[in-house]
Amino acid sequence: MKETLKGPADWQASVIAVPPFARNENLVFAPEANRALIRHLEAGGISIIMCGGNANFYNIALSEYEAVVDFLAEAVAEDTWVIPSIGPAFGTMMDQVAILARKRFPTAMVLPTTANMTQEGLDRAIRLASDRLGYPLVLYVKDESYLSVERIAGLDRDGYLLFVKYAIVRENPSVDAFLERLVAAIGTDKIVSGIGERPTIAHFREFGLEAFTTGSGSVAPANSMRLLRALKAADYAEAERIRQTFLELEGLRDRHGPAFVLHEAVTLGGIGNMGPMMPLMSNIAPELRDPVRKATQALMAVEAGLGHAAAAG
Repeated sequence: MKETLKGPADWQASVIAVPPFARNENLVFAPEANRALIRHLEAGGISIIMCGGNANFYNIALSEYEAVVDFLAEAVAEDTWVIPSIGPAFGTMMDQVAILARKRFPTAMVLPTTANMTQEGLDRAIRLASDRLGYPLVLYVKDESYLSVERIAGLDRDGYLLFVKYAIVRENPSVDAFLERLVAAIGTDKIVSGIGERPTIAHFREFGLEAFTTGSGSVAPANSMRLLRALKAADYAEAERIRQTFLELEGLRDRHGPAFVLHEAVTLGGIGNMGPMMPLMSNIAPELRDPVRKATQALMAVEAGLGHAAAAG
């Protein structure tokens, strides 16, 4: 595992994968299935793996947290970054921080919540966690009420912000006053488009962003990396052609839950058996398995046509 994210050039060089996390029937994490998924991501050219909502870190037990993060650090290649998540509850966050402070991860992502919090209290929690860890953190912003632009800018100014995973869904992602203000406040280098492939063209072309996260890239990592290269080259016609290949699976994720559908897609694609989802989450309904299988197979056919060698450019 690479231990330092030195700046935007690092997190803009790879799509940031946000994969699911495999468990066996006893809900214990499944090393071999998770290794298979990690190898699939790395073979497709992805070198940043961030474990958050899709990996169901919201419901991870503190008693297994250290074993899970140790496994992730050991399972990835030497040139892959791993970003674990902390929180969202403050007590959980600080207990997890105490564990991460003994490790050598490059950063951690603060899981978002709007329950039982104030912006002032969240701001303080982020600062306390970052101070304890000795490095800036990733913020996951998916609601305008979570943190104001001014508070995010303050965290950045004071050295507590590595980057923002920006995930506020808009009907038209080209029209986003909050994102406009955020770009003006902290710059494009500190903002990562955080809603998968669907809004990437708007976020890159209209707002100047240069990085994005992917869930469906867990199925087709080389294709997701190909999209990143097209976006960086400002070849938006090619980017749109690639983006379209993700939309069947992304549409199912939008309608039935991004994490739930992705978890099943990785299993149905034969990448690795993700097993049961950890409560309080659950696997998709049986009648959704065929549509998810069809969309996954279509996306994997595109990936197979590329060959993983395409990931290198």
